[in-house]
Amino acid sequence: MWSLFFVSFGLLVGIGAQPTDKAAKQQNLDWWKTSVIYQIYPRSFKDSNGDGIGDLNGITEKLEHIKDAGADALWLSPIYSSPQKDFGYDISNFTDIAEEYGTLDHFDQLVAKAKKLGVKVLLDFVPNHSSDEHEWFKKSVKRIKPYDEYFVWRDGKIGPKGERLPPNNWLSVFGKSAWEWNEERKQYFYHAFVVGQPDLNYRNPKLRQEMEDVLTFWMKRGVDGFRVDAVNHMFEVANLRDEPRSGKAVPVDDYDFLDHTYTRDLNETYGVVASWQKLLDNFVAQHKTDGKLMILEAYTSIPKSMQFYSVGANPFNFMFIADLNQNSKAIDFKRKIDDWLNAIPEGKVSNWVVGNHDNHRVATRYGEKREDQLTLLSAILPGITVVYNGDEIGMVDRPFTYAETVDPAGCNAGPDRYHLKSRDPERTPYQWDATTSAGFSTSTKTWLPVHDNYKTLNLAAQKKDAVSHYKLFQATTKLKKTPVIQKGRTEVLLAGENVLAVVRRLSGQGTVTLLINFSDKPVKVDAKGWLNIPMKAQIYAASVKSGLKAGAQVKVDDVTLPGAASVILYSRA
Repeated sequence: MWSLFFVSFGLLVGIGAQPTDKAAKQQNLDWWKTSVIYQIYPRSFKDSNGDGIGDLNGITEKLEHIKDAGADALWLSPIYSSPQKDFGYDISNFTDIAEEYGTLDHFDQLVAKAKKLGVKVLLDFVPNHSSDEHEWFKKSVKRIKPYDEYFVWRDGKIGPKGERLPPNNWLSVFGKSAWEWNEERKQYFYHAFVVGQPDLNYRNPKLRQEMEDVLTFWMKRGVDGFRVDAVNHMFEVANLRDEPRSGKAVPVDDYDFLDHTYTRDLNETYGVVASWQKLLDNFVAQHKTDGKLMILEAYTSIPKSMQFYSVGANPFNFMFIADLNQNSKAIDFKRKIDDWLNAIPEGKVSNWVVGNHDNHRVATRYGEKREDQLTLLSAILPGITVVYNGDEIGMVDRPFTYAETVDPAGCNAGPDRYHLKSRDPERTPYQWDATTSAGFSTSTKTWLPVHDNYKTLNLAAQKKDAVSHYKLFQATTKLKKTPVIQKGRTEVLLAGENVLAVVRRLSGQGTVTLLINFSDKPVKVDAKGWLNIPMKAQIYAASVKSGLKAGAQVKVDDVTLPGAASVILYSRA
């Protein structure tokens, strides 16, 4: 049924004149505008040498999967040299590879194969901090110039009993004080994250140049862009004012105990991001390459996100993770989507993050009946789709005991609260097949345990199934390449109290309509009356558990949506 329907849908793909050379060049420059970006968590993707840890050669071995799934680019979570106190986000050398992941030669082989397959490669750029094992930090401790000012150092305060105290009340994202005493330097250093991640000082011009050199190093190795980690943590107020209490009912050493007015979202951040964007643009002009994408992680407000667009970069849109969940209603989704689309400056590109390594898996967040809803929604909305490895087959979180927990966020929270903070559940190894360790490794002992459901939930099985999450994902990535999705007008509407609709229209290319039932009970929809779409339509794709069949004809004035179902309709008119 799927293959037969793709033949008919191919008419939609094929219509339209071929681009001129000038248009083709412009299209290459803006390759990401309607792309699918596939995030790989290297430690958990594929182990090539049997040590239980994923590596670069394992990723290279599986690049065809990323291409076959329909992704345009892969984004690698940190692969740099690291003592792994925060599993790669504590970097001891920004221009080398972690020993357990491989070598620079292995990285070059990965990039070369990806380019042959037509897949772009993005790296995680971690500008906020380094590892305390980085040579810069070791020299900073010894006050060796210019490294003495590469990090945020401050004297302590004297308490009422003459005791030494941190400079202020700032808290780490992972809990407890954000200040750590260094006995050799006789000062505190600031760390927004784990103790082994001292924050870099972006008020120092030499440090800023060092980090620009890092970006250039990787672009020269063929990298197509960067996902920038924790970008809104880069600056703190110089006067070290105490942060106000948030009023939340959490322990006093929990990060959420304070409002982070003075350690996040400072205006200086935008100037640094602007300088990086200029660096990327100049590299493209000088080397005559395709455009280099910079996409930023900043869990912040829409107005603050929009400021990143104003300096040329692209901020991640986390609404499906941070603002919406399985209890959200159709009107909640409509309002959030409208808010984002209405705020984006003219000519800029939206993006829709389905999942990532820091949050529960989409199938766990939304429930297995509604997990496909985000696959369909992120495909039909305009702009970039960002998915996390395992989203495409509907992987779910694995429950962990405190004894099994290795994530520092969970370990620091303690046995009573670890489950609220730990990111281990969404970081378990990828489930390739039903063999040893889900085909991730030849070893039965892996760095995190494989989910017990791997024998039934795995890629190999879903490739064989007539209907599966993986085949649905492939269908949506094909849809994303069609003119009506790449260029069509977007309308976000309600078709009754419980039904969200997204309609894409392009003259001469037809109409594509997504309907999502937010009720657990069947709903009848007059999509003709509510949405003004053509009377005759075919089902292009539908959520796996809906029972709806791709290719089936539908009269749009009388559509029955099963409970929690999502369906995409295609009309030729």
